This record gives sequence, C-alpha cells and structure tokens, in this order.
Amino acid sequence: MDDRRAFLIVLDSVGAGALPDAAAFGDAGTDTLGHVAEAVGGLRLPHLERLGLGNAHRIRGVPPAAAPAAWTGRMAERSPAKDTTTGHWELAGVPNDRPFPTFPHGFPPEIVEPFVRRTGRGVLGNKAASGTQILEELGAEHLATGKWILYTSADSVFQIAAHTGVVPLEELYRACAIAREIIDPFHIGRVIARPFEGSPGAFRRTYDRRDYAMPPPRPTVLEALAGAGWPVIGVGKIHDIFAGRGVTESIHTEGNDDGCRRTIELARTAGRGLVFVNLVDFDMTFGHRNDAPGYARALEAFDVHLGTLLETLRPGDLLVITADHGCDPTTPGTDHTREYVPVVALVSGGGPGGDLGLRDSFADVGATVAHFFGVPGTGHGVSFLDRLRGT
Repeated sequence: MDDRRAFLIVLDSVGAGALPDAAAFGDAGTDTLGHVAEAVGGLRLPHLERLGLGNAHRIRGVPPAAAPAAWTGRMAERSPAKDTTTGHWELAGVPNDRPFPTFPHGFPPEIVEPFVRRTGRGVLGNKAASGTQILEELGAEHLATGKWILYTSADSVFQIAAHTGVVPLEELYRACAIAREIIDPFHIGRVIARPFEGSPGAFRRTYDRRDYAMPPPRPTVLEALAGAGWPVIGVGKIHDIFAGRGVTESIHTEGNDDGCRRTIELARTAGRGLVFVNLVDFDMTFGHRNDAPGYARALEAFDVHLGTLLETLRPGDLLVITADHGCDPTTPGTDHTREYVPVVALVSGGGPGGDLGLRDSFADVGATVAHFFGVPGTGHGVSFLDRLRGT
C-alpha cells in the first residue's frame, strides 16, 4: 500500500506583512509576525529559525539561517478577502473570486426576524463587535432574558453567543443550523456558535465553538484526495471550514497545545494520507484580543511542539506550515488583517532548503499537495514540490 503522508499546519492568523492592497482593507502597515516580535523584544523560535523562517521575513530574534533546513517564502492571497474560510479554501486550491458580504451595521430584518421566529428566542446586539467586548456588554442581560447575543465583525460571519448555563449546547447548535439555512441566499461566509461560561466580569468562551460554513464553490484538493482513496484527517476546525467536503475524519481540539499533541500522535500512528491542521488560538485567543505577549508565547510554544513533530516524521513525509490571513494584535482594531502568509515546507529526509520567494497565491500549497499525492489539481496554483525534492 502506498504510504505517502503529508502534514499541512495552518497557524491561524500568523501573517507576515501587509499585502500591496492592504490599505484598501484598512490594514496598511500591518505585520503580525514582525510586530509581535518587536512588541516582546524578540521571539525565541529555534526550530523555525533552523528551518529558515527568518530567511522569508524579518522577525526580531529569528535571524536568517545560513543553511536553512526547509524551503521558505511568503504567499499572497489572490482572493479579495482576509477571512478564515477564504484563506483555507485558497490553500486547498480554490480561490474565492466573489467576496463574502459583510454587515458592519448589523443584519437586516429579513435575516433576523425569521431567525427569532424559528429559534424561539429574541436577540441582543446585532452589530459588529469584538467577541470579548460583546460578552462584557450584553452577557448579564443574556443571563436575565435568555436572548441570543448576535454579532458580526469585519468578516462575513453570523456569530451567536450563548451561556452554557442558559442555553444547552445542542440548542445553540440547532440555532446555528437554522441560521445557516436562512443566510445561505445571502452568501454569508460562516455561522459561528460561540458558547461561553462564567459570571459577569469573568465570562470566558469555551472550546465548544462550531463553524457552519458555506461549502466551497468548486471541488478542492481535499475532495480529489478523498475521491482517490486517500484519508484526509482534519484536526481542529478544518471539517467546519470545508462543510465536511473532502474530510474523511475529523478530530476536535481544545486549543493549540491540544492540536499540536493530536498532530504529533497522528505522525506516530497514521499510516497514510493528509493531516490538515488548524491551530486557532493565535487568532481567537490572542490576535482578536490585541494580546501581543500572549501571541508571542503561543508562537514559542508551537516551536517546542514543532521540534517533537520534526523528530517524529518519517522519511519522505511532506510538511507545510503556513497561515490563512493576519490578525496583527498591535493595531487599534481587533479584526483580521490583509497580509502575506509565511510558508515553510520540506520533505523529511530530503536535501537542504532554500528560497521559495514571493508566491502569487495560497493555492500553490494545494497544487503542491496534489502533486505529492499524484491526484489532479484544481487548475490553480503552482506546485513547489520539485524544489523540496531537489529535482
């Protein structure tokens, strides 16, 4: 049996400098990696440094490697967006040329009224807000009334927050499924279940979040792999992002450390196929909360796990580490930022690394994964697998 294996790890929101059109998104001058490093006086990322991350982007504390062990570069997002769903779809070979709509002034009555009628609860909020701020503002009223906390952001998201002591998880999930049906004609990117717990002044979101995404507009590389009989294991919210399409097994995680441990365990046990990982804490816990020191600690913790993963890979395994957008925690806002993303790639046991340069699309990752497994690509992206193999 063919035992090819690939590990695609998305460091959610770890951007690497503003894209040329960032000003049009309100993101001129953003640089998640660079600014986080500056904010803490430098990062300590010995494994990523050895692989060559500092060769691809200027990061205080992570100098360029004289002889990088991996191939590194930066990738531009072709899709006119900066959200999680679009970024992942493009990584899987499907750029999204139609931007998802956003609702900076809240959702219209033709969406909210049927949602209230069908779920049997009223709504609070219905505006653009930070997830933590909206809980501080409306959490106590939610406890008193049982109404949903409905909010959005600069992304195309319909977010529903509910306290686990007021609304059972299954009811929240049913409400999100209803919302997904209602908003489908509006082409809104995601419905997000945001359960939380605690008391006023100390509310905290749980890891029981679920995303209800629009399905990709065209088949992705994941579907090509699954159709050819390759296992596709989604770790974290991968299944949700792709509406389950092309994902043959899904593993729920509770934060970055848990996601890294699950990935390492799969590297020890999985026989073949693609392991596709999303590490959400960079974005959810630190980027959106403007917590640069926490973001730095999370990067350094990932680097420790990466050392174990590199030791666990089998000869011939493909490893790609990248991101899906930025979320610069040093900016005044709390939303995603329009940035390049880093790409760090190697074939375990292969030759020395080098420079992948500036790539035109995240879809280069999907093309590389398709090339590695010998399945048809999507027609988007340029494979860099031959570089990794030294051919």
